[in-house]
Amino acid sequence: MARIQFNFAFIHFVITAITLTTYPRVLSSDSESDSFPIIDFDSNLLFHQDYSPPSPPPPPPHPPSASCTDDLGGIGFIDTACQIVTDVNLTRDVYIEGKGNFYIHPGVRFHCPNFGCSITINISGNFNLSVNSSILTGTFELVANNASFFNGSVVNTTGLAGDPPPQTSGTPQGLEGAGGGHGGRGACCLLDKEKLPEDVWGGDAYSWSSLQEPCSYGSKGGSTSKEVDYGGGGGGRVKMTVKEYLVLDGAILADGGHGGAKGGGGSGGSIHLKAYKMTGGGRISACGGNGFAGGGGGRISVDIFSRHDDPQIFVHGGNSLGCSKNAGGAGTLYDAVARSLTVSNHNMSTDTDTLLLEFPYQPLWTNIYVWNHGRATVPLLWSRVQVQGQISLLCSGVLSFGLAHYASSEFELLAEELLMSDSVIKVYGALRMSVKMFLMWNSQMLIDGGEDVTVGTSLLEASNLVVLKESSVIHSNANLGVHGQGLLNLSGPGNWIEAQRLVLSLFYSIHVAPGSILRGPVKNSTSNAITPRLNCLLEECPSELLNPPEDCNVNTSLSFTLQICRVEDITVEGLIEGSVVHFHQGQNNICSVFWNNKRVLHGLHWCCIEGGVSYGNAELPCEIGSGSGEEKSVGSTAGGGIVVMGSLEHPLSSLFVEGSIRADGESFKGITRDQLVVMNDTVGGPGGGSGGTILLFLHTIDLGDYAVLSSVGGFGSPKGGGGGGGGRVHFHWSDIPTGDVYQPIARVNGSIHIWGGLGRDEGHAGENGTVSGKACPKGLYGIFCEECPAGTYKNVTGSDRALCHTCPADDLPHRAAYITVRGGIAETPCPYKCVSDRFHMPHCYTALEELIYTFGGPWLFGLLLLGLLILLALVLSVARMKFVGVDELPGPAPTQHGSQIDHSFPFLESLNEVLETNRAEESQSHVHRLYFMGRNTFSEPWHLPHTPPEQIKEIVYEGAFNTFVDEINGIATYQWWEGAIYSILSVLAYPLAWSWQQWRRRVKLQRLREFVRSEYDHACLRSCRSRALYEGLKVAATSDLMLVYMDFFLGGDEKRTDIPAPLRQRFPMSILFGGDGSYMAPFSIQSDNILTSLISQMVPPTTWYRMTAGLNAQLRLVRRGRLRVTFQPVLRWLETQANPALRIYGIHVDLAWFQATTFGHCQYGLLVYAAEEEREYISVEGIDGAKQVEEDSRLLVSGVNNTHNENPSGHWREEMLVSQAHRRDSYMTRKKSYGGIIVTNSLRMLEEKRDLFYLISFIVHNTKPVGHQDLVGLAFLCPFLRGSMLYSVIDLGAQQALHVSILCGMSHHGLMLLLHLFVDILTITVNRPRVKSSPFSHGILAWMKVNGGFFQLDWLRVKFYNLNLLIGTLQIWRFKTARCIVTIMSCSGSHDKCQIHIPH
Repeated sequence: MARIQFNFAFIHFVITAITLTTYPRVLSSDSESDSFPIIDFDSNLLFHQDYSPPSPPPPPPHPPSASCTDDLGGIGFIDTACQIVTDVNLTRDVYIEGKGNFYIHPGVRFHCPNFGCSITINISGNFNLSVNSSILTGTFELVANNASFFNGSVVNTTGLAGDPPPQTSGTPQGLEGAGGGHGGRGACCLLDKEKLPEDVWGGDAYSWSSLQEPCSYGSKGGSTSKEVDYGGGGGGRVKMTVKEYLVLDGAILADGGHGGAKGGGGSGGSIHLKAYKMTGGGRISACGGNGFAGGGGGRISVDIFSRHDDPQIFVHGGNSLGCSKNAGGAGTLYDAVARSLTVSNHNMSTDTDTLLLEFPYQPLWTNIYVWNHGRATVPLLWSRVQVQGQISLLCSGVLSFGLAHYASSEFELLAEELLMSDSVIKVYGALRMSVKMFLMWNSQMLIDGGEDVTVGTSLLEASNLVVLKESSVIHSNANLGVHGQGLLNLSGPGNWIEAQRLVLSLFYSIHVAPGSILRGPVKNSTSNAITPRLNCLLEECPSELLNPPEDCNVNTSLSFTLQICRVEDITVEGLIEGSVVHFHQGQNNICSVFWNNKRVLHGLHWCCIEGGVSYGNAELPCEIGSGSGEEKSVGSTAGGGIVVMGSLEHPLSSLFVEGSIRADGESFKGITRDQLVVMNDTVGGPGGGSGGTILLFLHTIDLGDYAVLSSVGGFGSPKGGGGGGGGRVHFHWSDIPTGDVYQPIARVNGSIHIWGGLGRDEGHAGENGTVSGKACPKGLYGIFCEECPAGTYKNVTGSDRALCHTCPADDLPHRAAYITVRGGIAETPCPYKCVSDRFHMPHCYTALEELIYTFGGPWLFGLLLLGLLILLALVLSVARMKFVGVDELPGPAPTQHGSQIDHSFPFLESLNEVLETNRAEESQSHVHRLYFMGRNTFSEPWHLPHTPPEQIKEIVYEGAFNTFVDEINGIATYQWWEGAIYSILSVLAYPLAWSWQQWRRRVKLQRLREFVRSEYDHACLRSCRSRALYEGLKVAATSDLMLVYMDFFLGGDEKRTDIPAPLRQRFPMSILFGGDGSYMAPFSIQSDNILTSLISQMVPPTTWYRMTAGLNAQLRLVRRGRLRVTFQPVLRWLETQANPALRIYGIHVDLAWFQATTFGHCQYGLLVYAAEEEREYISVEGIDGAKQVEEDSRLLVSGVNNTHNENPSGHWREEMLVSQAHRRDSYMTRKKSYGGIIVTNSLRMLEEKRDLFYLISFIVHNTKPVGHQDLVGLAFLCPFLRGSMLYSVIDLGAQQALHVSILCGMSHHGLMLLLHLFVDILTITVNRPRVKSSPFSHGILAWMKVNGGFFQLDWLRVKFYNLNLLIGTLQIWRFKTARCIVTIMSCSGSHDKCQIHIPH
C-alpha cells in the first residue's frame, strides 16, 4: 500500500474539516456524543494504518444444555433423538448440546421473540426443520452433521438484532429518519444543495474485517420523532456449520426491520453458512429494512464446497419511502470457496455506497462483482484493490475511489480483467490500473485529478485488450496514460478517451472507429483541470518535437497534449483532436481514415504573436498558429495547433489518409449582444487565427481521393476582421530510396490546403501558407521526390523543378525516345529506347542493319553475302548427294522370292529377266481397291470419303466404316508446323524443302500402315476371321508417295459365292496414276502384284507389263499446267497401240479423271472395262520378231463400218472416240464412278486449277535437283586407285546423255569434282527432239586417250520392244584403261523414248 507522510498540523486540520462537514451532528447535542464516525480523530491511527473497526469481543462461555423434555417440552433425549412436536415459546437464550438428532415437526413454532435472544444447537447428529415450521430469534447458531430445512420452513431473525458492535456508527443520529448501516450504508433523504448525493448517508458501514465470517447484528433505523422511536430494528445473526449435507428448501432471514413512513429501516444482519454439500433452492436474505429511508444491506458469507442448486441470496438495501430513487446501500455477499465478493442492490436505484476497505493479500480474492445498481466505494487514501481474477461492474454498478472534493491520493487497481457494462468508475485523485483485459460497454471511467499536480497523472495499463463499445467514455481532467501490448479499439460512435494530456503507447494496434474520439486537451475543461504546457513563445522548436523521449511515459514538462507512441498500426476512422498531437515510433503503417468528409486530426490552440507577420522555418516548421486578440478578450480566436507524426530518429513507415488532418486557425464565430456592445467601442474586430503546423516524419504517404491535409487561416469578424494566415505543412522524408530500388514515396489524390482566411468588410485575406518537403537526392525533385521527367536529369540535391536539366540532343539516335528510369536520371547520357521493337539498341538498327554494319557496311556485306551463298549452294548440293539421293522410297510390296524383276522401275525390264509367276492365290480373296483422295501435300493431305463404295458394302459395317474413315483422315492430316517448315525451306533452300516433304510423306505412310496393320481392330469388317487375323485391310502407296490405296480382302468365313466377283464383273475398274505431272513426280501407272494378278484373269502378265511400260513412257512427257497439249500423245498411243493389243482379250482402256477435290485438283488414270467384241484376226509382229496371229477386238459402233486402211486420215477414228466416250460416260454414271472419260473433244474443255504463284510453282516443281532417283548412275570401283570412280548421268526422258565425268585419280584432280557438282546443280530438263547418236562419246574417248590409252574388252547390243514393236536398241562397249574399266552406252531407237534399266 502506498504511503506518504504529511505535516501533522495540516492533516489534523483537513480531518477536522471533513468531519465537521460530513457530520454536523457531532457537536449538536450530548445525546449524539456516542456516534463514532468512520474517520477517527486519533492521528496515530491515520499515521500507522488505515481505518478498521475494532474486532467484536469473544463470546462468553456456553451455559449448560437444555433438556429435551423438561426445558423444551419435546420427546426423547438430545443424546439420541429429540423431537419437538408442539410450539415452544422461549423467553431467554437457549443452548442445546448433545450427540443425537434434533427434529422440529411440521407446523411447529420454536420461538424466542426477544431482541438479541439466542438459540444455539450443537449436536452430533442431524437437524430437521420440517415443513411449515419456524424458528424466530435474534441469533440462531447450528452445528450438526446434516441439516434439512424443508419447504415452508423459516429461520427468521428479522428486526430482532441486539446491540451492534461498540464504537460503530451504524445507527444514524438525528431526526432525518435515515436508515441503519451494516454491510452498506443506510440511506438518507435529507437534501443538501451544497453536497453531492453520494456525500449524504444515514448509518455507516462496519464489520468489514469479519465479512468472510460475519457475526454482527444489524443497526436500528433512525426516527423522525424525538418522542417515538419509529426506526426499524436491525437484522439478527444466523450461523450454520454443517459437516456433511445441507438441504435448504426453506428460508433463512436476517433482514432489517421496517420503519414505516416515519422511521428509517434497520440494516440487514449477518448470515454465515458453512457446509460440504448443499442442495435446494431456498431463500437466504440479509436485506435492509424499508422505511422513510431504507436501511443498508447486511453481510452474507457462504462457504459451501459443492452447491448443486442456486438458492436465492439477497443482500440489498431497503426501499426508501421518502426518496424512492435512493435506497439503502447494498450489503456484501462473500463466497469463501471462490473467494469472490459481490455487491448487488437487486436493481434498486441508490446514491448510497457500500464501503470496500482494506483488501487481503494472502490469499488474494479472486473476483469482485458490483451489479444491479450496487455502489461500491474505496474511501481510504492510497488504497489498493487487487484480485487474482475479474472485477466486473454490470447493470448500473458504480465503483468509486477516494472522496469527492478531496482528490489528493492515488489508487491502485490490479486484476486479470476489468469488465464494465452500463456502469461507472469514479476516481477522485489518480488511478494506477493494471489488467490484462479492459472491456467497456456503455460505461464511463471518470477521473478527477483535482489541482494537485503530484497525483494528477493516471496510468491505465491493459496488456492484451482495451475495447470501448456503445458510447463508452474514459475522461480525465488531468494527465492520462493508456498503455498496452495488444489492441485498443474504440469501436463506434460515442466512444471517447480524453484528457488534458493524453498518451497512448505500446499497443500493437489502435483502431478509432467512425464517431469515436481521442482528445487532448479536454474541451471546456473546468478551472480545476491541469493545463498542459505548450511552449508557444519559444523561438526555436522544442526538442521533444524532433527527438521525443523513448520511454513514452506521461511527462508533464513536454509540449504534447496528445501523443501516440510506439504503436505499430493505427487506424483512425473517427476524430483525433489536440493542440499538439504527436505520433511517435509507429512501426509499420498508420492509416488515417474517416468517412463523411469530417476532420480526423485537428490541432487548436490560442497563442498570440504580435505584429501578425509570418514566422517560423518553412524547411522544418514546429510552431503553433497565432490567435487574434487577447486570450480572454471578447470574440478572440485561437490559432491552429501542431500535428507531428514520427520523429527524426523514428519516422513512420507509412501513412494512409482517406479523411482529413487539420491544423486550421479558428474563425470568428459570433458573439452575444452584451459582447457586441463592448466591441462597438473598439476599432475593427478580431481577425481569424492563423493555421498551425502539420509536420510529418515518414517513409511513404498515401492520400486518398477524399483526403485533406489542411492548415488554413480562420475567417475574420464581420467588423473588418482580417483573415488568418495559412499555416505550414512539411513532409520530412526518411531514407528516400534511389536508383534501382526506388519506389514512389507518395500517392497524392487528395488535397493539401494552406490558404489564408478570408477577411470581412475592410479586412484583408491572410497570406497563404507553405507546403515543403525534405531536399530530394539526385534524380528526384519536388515535394514528394518524384522522378525527373523523361529527357531530363538532376545531378544535385534539392527539390526545385528547375534543377531537372534537359538531356543533350546529340546523344539521342533518330529512331529513339528518352525514357524514365527507376530512381530518376542523375547523370548523362540519359537513357533512351527505340521507338519500335523492330529496332535494337544501342543504335536503334534493325537486325539486318546491325548485321550489315557489323561487317563493314553495305558494300562489304554484299560481297561477303555473295560468297556465302555460293558456299551454301556447294554444301547443300553435296549434302543432297550424300543423304537424300540414296533414300529408298517406299514402294509396293517386294517381289516374291526367286523373281529377278526389279519393280522400282516397272517400265524398265530386260527381256531375259522376265519371269512369269502365278498370282491367282493372291487375287482370289481381293474384293476392292479404294484409292485415297488428295495429292499428299501439306495443304491437301490424303483422305477417304465417308460413304463406302458399292463394291464393299456387303463386307463392311457402314457406321464402323465411317468411324474408321475419321480415324484414317485424322492420321493422314499434317500438323501446321510441318507445312510451316516446308514453306520456310521453300524460300530459303528448295532442295531441302523437297527432302523435308518426302520425309514427312514417308512418316505419314508408315503411320498409316502401322495403324491399319496393328493398331486398328478392323471393326468395320463383317468377317470375324478378318477381324481376328487383321488381314482384311492393307495399305500401299506408289513409290513417289503421291498415291495411296487400301485393298479390301475376304476373311474366308463368308458364305456368299458371289464375292469376290471375277474381273469381268468388276468392270469398269479404275486404275489411278501416281505422281502429280511434274518432273520430280511424273504421272505413272502402278503395276503391283495384286493388280497384275487381277488383270491376268483376262490378259497375260507379259502383255500387261509391256502396256504399262509403254504408257509410262508416254506419261513422262505429260506436264501439269499443259495437260491439254501433253495428254494428246497419250490418247493417240492408247488408241493406236494399247487398245488394239488389249482388244483381243476383251478389254478396253480409256484415259479418265477421277475424284475432283475441294481444291479443284483431279486424279487421272485409266478406266478398264470389257469391250463388245467382233473377233477378227490381224497380223502383228511378235516380241521375238516373228509373225503371230491373234484375235483383234473391234468395238461395234452404229454407223461406222470402215477399217483403218479405208480411212487413212483417221477422221473416222475421232468420230468413233466421241461416240464411245458418250457411251462410256453413261456407263460410268450407272456404276456411280466419280469422274469422266477424256477424249480428244473433251480434252479441249479440260480446265486445270492454277494458284497465284503458278509460274514459280511450275519452274520449281520441274527443276531437276542433284541426286534425284530418276537419274541412272553407274559406278564402278576403280581397282587401281583409291577413290577413283566412273559417274555417268543419263537423261532417260530426253534419250540423251547430259554429261559423263570419269574421276580416276580424284586426289590429283579435285577441281574436276567441283566442276561436276556445278553441272549437276545447273542441269534443267528441256524437251528436245530425239537424236540418233550420243554426242558425248567422242569426248570420253579423247579423255581416255589422254589418261593412258585404252583397249576394247567386249561389246553387247540389246533390242527393246514396246508390246510387239521394236522401239530401240542399246549398244554397250567395255574398255580397259591404265586406271579404270570404262563402260560406254549408246541408246538409239525409232520411237519417242528409249527406256533402259541397268543394274549396278
